[in-house]
This record gives sequence, structure tokens and C-alpha cells, in this order.
Amino acid sequence: LQLSFPPLHAVLPRWSPDGKQIVFYARQPGKQSHVYLVSTDGGTPHELMPDDSRAQVDPNWSPDSGSVVFSTGAATPESAIHILDMKSQKISTLPDSKGLFSPRWSPDGRYMAALPANSLGLNLYDFKTQKWTVLIKDLNVAFPSFSRDGKYIYFLGEGRLQSVMRVRIPEGKAEQVASLKDFQMTGYYGVWLGLAADDSPLLLKDTGTQDIVSMDFHAP
Repeated sequence: LQLSFPPLHAVLPRWSPDGKQIVFYARQPGKQSHVYLVSTDGGTPHELMPDDSRAQVDPNWSPDSGSVVFSTGAATPESAIHILDMKSQKISTLPDSKGLFSPRWSPDGRYMAALPANSLGLNLYDFKTQKWTVLIKDLNVAFPSFSRDGKYIYFLGEGRLQSVMRVRIPEGKAEQVASLKDFQMTGYYGVWLGLAADDSPLLLKDTGTQDIVSMDFHAP
């Protein structure tokens, strides 16, 4: 079932926790990127915030599917983290989030993870204390994902993103999960990381276009 069509260029789709909708951001020629919503049963994707002229990227869901968090701009000092209440359609800004992007909501709703503009580190907002802490600094971080139990954040890190790593919440202790030294990654941004239902890392591998394949065909 195809859910989006040209000229929309859909990026980073996310299932809602209740499994009923998919949120993503998309670009159209000559326009800012905006956040879209589409039913998993099909239909026409529609803009969630058509009156917001800012670039909207990297949307993610709250645990109850009642809100969508997103950033205005990606990896720039002017980006910030915003939350759209799906019922009231009101947009709020996460305090002190200027310069952050790539937001991820923890499964229990207590924390919000985000990256600084230079992607060198990982920040964590605690809704209980209403304060940010720096979990990781001076380390390349990409595609953060909370584990199902919310105890860890997995991410691509180190050097040229050559490792799958995870950091424990809220202590900030980081450890390597797997080395990707000889793994040729690919993705919309050149790399990508996701998590399976059991927290196994999901990666996209570039198998190249120069492989020679043979096949035996036996006519019926």
C-alpha cells in the first residue's frame, strides 16, 4: 500500500505508538520541508502545521500518540525543539532547546533526547525537573533511539560513525554495542540506525551495484 506520492519526498517516517498513523517530513520543490500525517490504512497525507512557515523536520511521537515533537531546521544554531498538541493544535517550544535538533521522546514520557547543532554530543531534557543535562559530549552522535524499556539510548557514534553505541539513562555511561569498521552503510543521509522490537540494531547496508549473480532456471 503506497502512502505518499510525488512531488512529496517523504523522509524519516514514524509509526504512532497506537499504530494508527504515520508522521514524516517531506520536501517539495521550492518549498520548506514540512511535517505530514497519513493514516496507516491509506489516504492522502496532509500537513500538520500548514500555517507555520518555518522548516519542520524529524518529527516523533509522544508515548500516548497525543503529541508530535519536531525541530525547526536541522543541525543549525537556530533550530529548536517544538511540540504540537494533536488535539488543540497548539505548538509549544521546549525550554532552552535553541540549537538542538533530532528529538526523541522516551517510552515513559519523562525524557526528551536531542542533538546539538554540530552533532558532537547528546542532550537529555527531564520533564520532571524541567532541566537539560549533557549525557555525552565531544563524540559524534547520529540517529538516537530509546530502548523499549527506556533505560538506554542507542546511536551511531565514534569517529566517522563507525560503531553502534548506547548510553544508560540517566547516568550517562556510554558503551559500544557493535563495531561497524568493515560495514558499508547507506541511507538517505548516508547512514541510518533503527531498533527492532527486541532492541536489536537495524542498519542499511550498501551492497554495491557491481555484484555478479548467477541463477539456475528450471522450466516447469
